[in-house]
Amino acid sequence: MSAPKFTTLGCRLNAYETEAMKALAEEAGVGDAVIVNTCAVTNEAVAKARKEIRRLRRENPEARVIVTGCAAQIDPESFAAMAEVDHVIGNTEKMAPATWAGLGRDFIGETERVMVNDIMSVTETAGHLIDGFGSRSRAYVQVQNGCDHRCTFCIIPYGRGNSRSVPAGVVVDQVKRLVQQGYNEVVLTGVDLTSWGADLPGTPRLGDLVMRLLRLTDVPRLRISSIDSIEADENLMLAIATEPRLMPHLHLSLQHGDDLILKRMKRRHLRDDAIRFTEEARKLRPGITFGADIIAGFPTETEAHFENSLKLVEDCDLTWLHVFPYSARPGTPAARIPSKIDGTVIKERAARLRAAGDRAVSRHLAAQQGRAHRVLTEAPDMGRTEQFTEVRFAAAQPVGQIVPVTITGQSGTQLTA
Repeated sequence: MSAPKFTTLGCRLNAYETEAMKALAEEAGVGDAVIVNTCAVTNEAVAKARKEIRRLRRENPEARVIVTGCAAQIDPESFAAMAEVDHVIGNTEKMAPATWAGLGRDFIGETERVMVNDIMSVTETAGHLIDGFGSRSRAYVQVQNGCDHRCTFCIIPYGRGNSRSVPAGVVVDQVKRLVQQGYNEVVLTGVDLTSWGADLPGTPRLGDLVMRLLRLTDVPRLRISSIDSIEADENLMLAIATEPRLMPHLHLSLQHGDDLILKRMKRRHLRDDAIRFTEEARKLRPGITFGADIIAGFPTETEAHFENSLKLVEDCDLTWLHVFPYSARPGTPAARIPSKIDGTVIKERAARLRAAGDRAVSRHLAAQQGRAHRVLTEAPDMGRTEQFTEVRFAAAQPVGQIVPVTITGQSGTQLTA
């Protein structure tokens, strides 16, 4: 019996959950199977999942094909209708030992073909299943899942359910174990990270968790993934200002730079809120860098609206951009807005945003010349600064260590040292 093969599409949380599924499948004795953990963030992501499923079936004609993840959770019937698919498993079911037991060594062909329940009824997250994953240098820890907000363009809450948090004590224990295993950096991850704690006793905030981790563990570097800046709490700002072990890089869920479009997206911040947050964070922690998600071509977006997004790159001094050409997702309110933007215009605006991002990266790299940095090595010839900038080493370095370097130049989007 061969070991099951896993393919992960989409976000870090999916990758985290794939690691948990590997352990569950191994424990249950699942063999001769390929498991596809899908993404549903855009129509293109769903199409990519279908293409991957067909490819895997061609390459593994005798294996069972099991499909899970957000796309499977949102539209299980369409995946079950694919001739290549044997089983469809929901996002909750994929983290349950009983699911894999039914597909494992006791499998006799009677397991349900579609195992997808109501994700909105789930009240817990499975962050306790693994002690993080990643390279030898960096581990990711899931502290939150789901989202209580309903942005008009977003289908993800229907794949992930409502927000739920991993208790702080569980997270502290996980991080302690990871430090004991030799990890020098831990990244906190979730679907809506700044909503962490709202469902826990006493309703703690993300900043409380960060301060607790820095106080109770010896983790050398703590990093937080994408946040909603409007939800940044007092303790999170305090940590940014006073805790050098909290890395000076934040990825912001901004989505747009025009107030009218932000309202139509049902976002909870305005343009000035984003600018004010980045200015405050920069005062508290000089040298901090920001990444951001920005959507180009949302329905009703005029050239003037788009220009406000373009200007936001400089107004917030954003460095790392994730640009998403708008893609209507069936089932979302935005998909029903009649004033769609022509596809060629969306593509052109996305290209202009990416070009602005490229210029921002160039400015950042140029400003690092001659500076000293502490770099976490990810490979013998490559690592990342505290601001998450890639550095190429002139001489091989030990992997997983934090090494002091002086920046000597740049090559493409990397610094050299």
